[in-house]
Amino acid sequence: MTGDAMDARIVRYGDLQPCRTAFIDAHTPGSDQKENFTIIGAGVTESPHQHVHIRETPGFNIGAAGQPPNCRNSLHYHTTAEVFFVLKGRWRFFWGRRGTDGEFIAEEGDIFNIPTGIFRGFENVGTDYGMIMSILGGDDAGGGVTWAPQVIEEARDHGLVLGENGVVYDTEIGETLPHNVGPMAPLTEAQCAAIPEVPVERVVRDYVARYLDLLALAAERPAKVIGPDALLRDRPGFEVDFLTRGSIGPEMYVSDRHEIIMPVRGHWTFAWDGGATVLNPGDTAAVPPGLKRALMPAMTGEASLYRIRNTDDPAGPTWTGWKEA
Repeated sequence: MTGDAMDARIVRYGDLQPCRTAFIDAHTPGSDQKENFTIIGAGVTESPHQHVHIRETPGFNIGAAGQPPNCRNSLHYHTTAEVFFVLKGRWRFFWGRRGTDGEFIAEEGDIFNIPTGIFRGFENVGTDYGMIMSILGGDDAGGGVTWAPQVIEEARDHGLVLGENGVVYDTEIGETLPHNVGPMAPLTEAQCAAIPEVPVERVVRDYVARYLDLLALAAERPAKVIGPDALLRDRPGFEVDFLTRGSIGPEMYVSDRHEIIMPVRGHWTFAWDGGATVLNPGDTAAVPPGLKRALMPAMTGEASLYRIRNTDDPAGPTWTGWKEA
């Protein structure tokens, strides 16, 4: 593969293009400063103005959310997997009908495989602009976002209406729903009541992996983070590994799967049969199946990355009930 062809499959952190009107809560106070990024695939954005860096999907989507301190993403749920790892900052994740069922704080490098079918939200509780990277299951990421009823009501008070076509319309700038499109009906209280309450201790035990623990697990070989035989056992349509400088040698290797490389710390030399470049924290590289490649830390010091590969598992719901204690 030529250097130009591979360059087209690498999205640099500094080249990310944000959208500040990606979702229905874009005008809601407390959520009106967040930025959404779609890196691979269109994700679940509700805005036709969202820039998509790489449209070809490998069975899942890669995106990111950037938020200043005290900015939050409103309560919503997905029907396929949503996995986050913290690239920058300190983040509070919370869940439940009103966001009060449970919460935990995620630090840089931590990864969270959020159970499907529950309302979740997150906010930057750090002191600087923060960034979390996301993996969404499925080529179409499950078809969109389902918002908690109060989110739709609050958005309407600030001029945004979500159409049943999944597109947001801003009445403050004169936009109206097309004549054949009605507003998205919010969930009923009966539908909301059917969403289970989830205990925080199960979430932290079965769906969260801490960065410092992964550093230890990946000291000599890649740590399996998400997968049927991984630390967080699941089959969301993709598998996630965690690598450090001790996990991988300089030898070329090949995979018959799509492979997404996302550095967390340090600088990594990414070489392939045809060229080489350096990947930095926040960069995303989409490596096609069958291409010989190698990964090596480019400098001394701490170096780590997440590696995501597609699987043959369906991208549907990944949660059907809490594991027994």
